[in-house]
Amino acid sequence: MSLRTKREATKRRLDYELIEAMVSQGSRVLDLGCGDGQLLTELAQYKRCPGRGIEINGEAVLACIQRGVAVYHGDMLEGMSFLRDRSFDVVILSQTLQQTSDPPQVIQEMLRVGDTAIISFPNFGYWKVRLQLLFTGRMPRSSLLPYTWYETPNVHLCTVTDFRRLCGELGLERVREIFLVPPSRLISATLPNWRAGLAIFQIRRRS
Repeated sequence: MSLRTKREATKRRLDYELIEAMVSQGSRVLDLGCGDGQLLTELAQYKRCPGRGIEINGEAVLACIQRGVAVYHGDMLEGMSFLRDRSFDVVILSQTLQQTSDPPQVIQEMLRVGDTAIISFPNFGYWKVRLQLLFTGRMPRSSLLPYTWYETPNVHLCTVTDFRRLCGELGLERVREIFLVPPSRLISATLPNWRAGLAIFQIRRRS
């Protein structure tokens, strides 16, 4: 069954399907900021991946437990500090990087406890975001950035170009890059910093 057919049949999120496609069958998975556990549930169902989550929101943790997802209730850096090196094959951070207090440290820890990392984030360089700021003079809002400036949990917004540069500074290899116009349109890698609303990167340490 194709990705499109499965998505239409079960109304799954495209960004989750694309992340799942990057994960090998049976991989040990850690999902940071796992929310209600939907992604881990799908990875267990479609890829037979044993998974664990780390989530700070109490209501989301309860939803994970109700789904049967193993979850640590607390801060992601704190949670990862208890894990041994290379405890997981894949560590996922889905649309949460911009909410972390120290993105470089989070990424370094992800690649300490896991062999590879998959990170998705809203691209602040997206043309609609730029035009909102240009024409309204106010902080942009969108489906991926829905908060007003004074209540947003997003403390470290970045662009595709920023993230690529950070990977270079940290000496990381960008294994794969996927770009979307949310909620459901894939785009080519041409001018992604301008055209993409959401970016998904698979990264690892250089050999």
